[in-house]
Amino acid sequence: MDRSLVVALVIGALQGIFEWLPISSEGNITIALSALGRSPETAVAFALFLHLGTALSATVYYRDELREIIWLLPQWRPGRAFEGEQAVVSFLAIGTLVSGVVGIVAYATLEEVVSALTGGAVVVSIGLLLILTGVFQRVSTHLNVDRRTDPDAIDAVLVGVAQGVAILPGISRSGMTTGTLLLRGHDAPDSFRYSFVLSIPAAVGGGLLAYLDTGLGTVTPAAALVSLTAACVVGYATIDVLIRIVERVSFWAVCVGLGGLAMAGGFLVL
Repeated sequence: MDRSLVVALVIGALQGIFEWLPISSEGNITIALSALGRSPETAVAFALFLHLGTALSATVYYRDELREIIWLLPQWRPGRAFEGEQAVVSFLAIGTLVSGVVGIVAYATLEEVVSALTGGAVVVSIGLLLILTGVFQRVSTHLNVDRRTDPDAIDAVLVGVAQGVAILPGISRSGMTTGTLLLRGHDAPDSFRYSFVLSIPAAVGGGLLAYLDTGLGTVTPAAALVSLTAACVVGYATIDVLIRIVERVSFWAVCVGLGGLAMAGGFLVL
């Protein structure tokens, strides 16, 4: 098999695994591609592009929840936006809108920063953001807050902002959104469910934005297809077990450790 296709297969499989772990799949894929000699701009863009594959995995995995949301849409009324079953619909709509606006601004900032930095400096930046993400996860999982059930408008706005900012490589989308929900009083299973259902439109938007803005660079269409397919298949095969693992393992320490290694490696090549 062609070497580029093997690399594409491995990178896609890594995306399929990393997406469900609060360790920033985009950040780690960017570091891996940078180590393989890709430019920072190409690495970041392709890391975002691969989210299209895991977005399809999440769509299939959460198909029952999505079907229920679609069924509830005709019944939605502004006066009952955050009452009962309508609360989830409103939460997802507002969260998606806010994350889209914040994400576009963050993406524009990301482009300018990446184009101004060398590969080593980009890796150092990713490492620093990984460490900050780990610290946030540590705080969110160890604070005692009053438990709530249905999400409200404040939850939607805060989670939307957290998800939009997570377009920056090194900031874990799932870590930020689930951490925000935990701080707002939601339990872990609901926080993960809300987070990953909300991730679907954001992942599609981010992947398309990166592709339309930057393209695939030197990646051939065949290699891109192999990566997307691997991300989708591996993502669907691993999502259930990895979410269960995340609920039981302190990934904040993993995030901090990966961030420290990334910063050390980045400083070595500066």
